[in-house]
Amino acid sequence: MKTHYYLGWFNDFFPENLVRVLQEDITDRKSIAMISSNPFVYEEDGSTERSWLDQAGIMFDEYHLINYRVQKEDAQTLIQNASVIFLLGGNTIKQNGFLMEYELSDSIKKSRAVVMGASAGAINMSAKWLCSKNFGYKVEISSIYDGVGLDDFSVLSHFDLENNIALVQSELSPLSEEMNIYASNKDCAVRVKGNKVDIFGNVYLISHSKIQKLDETL
Repeated sequence: MKTHYYLGWFNDFFPENLVRVLQEDITDRKSIAMISSNPFVYEEDGSTERSWLDQAGIMFDEYHLINYRVQKEDAQTLIQNASVIFLLGGNTIKQNGFLMEYELSDSIKKSRAVVMGASAGAINMSAKWLCSKNFGYKVEISSIYDGVGLDDFSVLSHFDLENNIALVQSELSPLSEEMNIYASNKDCAVRVKGNKVDIFGNVYLISHSKIQKLDETL
């Protein structure tokens, strides 16, 4: 059964309810493949995300960081053999380019691993996402990027929604006519397990230009 976690960003650690379901879902702990969001930078990448898992008592026999130090074929093998795949937070555009250049999307989609993404990583797990200067990207013209496409929806993760609801609704309205969009701030998660979508924290659904806050289910 496919299990995907679209995470925001956690300033401290995973809250208890999230730890509980992660421990239930991540039973195979042989290896974790972490995909960089800034693949030219090699130091400390993934240390924060790893600390969340460590604090939750989820440790692995092997830890692999996938960036430009890893050959393309080796990266795909690490993905294929991983118990958990974690798309790290950071630079959404650089990570997207790296995923495309290394042709990792198919390997991720075919994997039986639990797939997780934090912030930028969660955005890139989704089917499509909007790159706009209003969301903090250094671009003049807004454009739609293709993500890995693990699930047929879009994600806006780790954005100050509460103070920008009208802006978010207006920016994402065109894309929301095509697919559902899950929008969240920090300390939030959307879990897809099989065909069930679970919500943790303050998560909003934008669909056909309408926005609504979702009830927590985790």
